[in-house]
Amino acid sequence: MLPRQRKRKIIEMVTERNGQSVDELATDLDVSEATIRRDLRQLADEGLVERSHGGAVPVKSVGNERPYGQKEVQFLEEKQDIASAAVEEIRHGEVVFFDSGTTTMEVAKKAPSDDSFVGVTNSPHIALELRKQDGDVQLTGGSLRQRTRALVGPTAERFMDSSNFDLAFVGTNGIDADGVLTTPKAEEARMKELMIARSKRVVLVSTGEKLGEQSFKQFGTLDDVTVFITDDRLSDERRQWFEDANVRVVDGVTN
Repeated sequence: MLPRQRKRKIIEMVTERNGQSVDELATDLDVSEATIRRDLRQLADEGLVERSHGGAVPVKSVGNERPYGQKEVQFLEEKQDIASAAVEEIRHGEVVFFDSGTTTMEVAKKAPSDDSFVGVTNSPHIALELRKQDGDVQLTGGSLRQRTRALVGPTAERFMDSSNFDLAFVGTNGIDADGVLTTPKAEEARMKELMIARSKRVVLVSTGEKLGEQSFKQFGTLDDVTVFITDDRLSDERRQWFEDANVRVVDGVTN
């Protein structure tokens, strides 16, 4: 396993298991404890995990934003599965908004490669990905937040206020039992509010670990969502959250 792959696996294991010891990681990854300690030091320096006595724990709080690089490597296969299902929602000739984020990036990668839709985004990275295809691509403009690589602020908001979209792919940091959707920063919450307000259909894309979670700022509720696509197989209780809001669910998706 290459060092980059090993570090990605460490982040996934620490996150999924809510912490791991050096010994557990070394055993599961079949490398020395010295290698794991070195990897954990580097990952902690990058803000991707937090060191604990004898191991590491996830970086997490309601006001915390995980760096883009950390989110990019977490649950990658699951995000690709979600993306495969999500692109089925794109109809010919539509104007489609792609929220900034690592799950929506995977959706952009799997979007139709012809000129059958117009892509719009507040993510320069997603815009570059969409430009690999033949269709029209538009960028909101605005101030770039380095931590999430999202464009926000007055310029981006003015673009949104003057636009209309057929479909928006929107990400979230949390979906709680009351159906509230949240994200850590106010300026990104405002952009997500505008995505929802200016779109005829909203497809919420999220890996299962966001279910039951809360972040700092609310940007919407499940009543604003048309379709929810996730890798997680929903329990009856959680499925009821979406049924109460009349949201179509595509869960437990696989390639």
